[in-house]
Amino acid sequence: MIVNIVSVLCGLCALPVALVGLIPFFGIANYLAIPIAVVGVVLGLLSGHRSGRNFNIFVLIVAVVRLMLGGGLI
Repeated sequence: MIVNIVSVLCGLCALPVALVGLIPFFGIANYLAIPIAVVGVVLGLLSGHRSGRNFNIFVLIVAVVRLMLGGGLI
């Protein structure tokens, strides 16, 4: 339960950074959001609940797709 809460908190820290990365010329912020979301996914995998893991996967997908569309990640 505690690990899931920490996972959700990692996602809540990564989401605003990923949302700022959606703005043109601020896409580099996604390079910061991706590692935070990956840590959240790993913590979510260690937890028995799925909500933290799924939330971090969503944030990770948003950040990676934005980087792919901007040409920063091939």
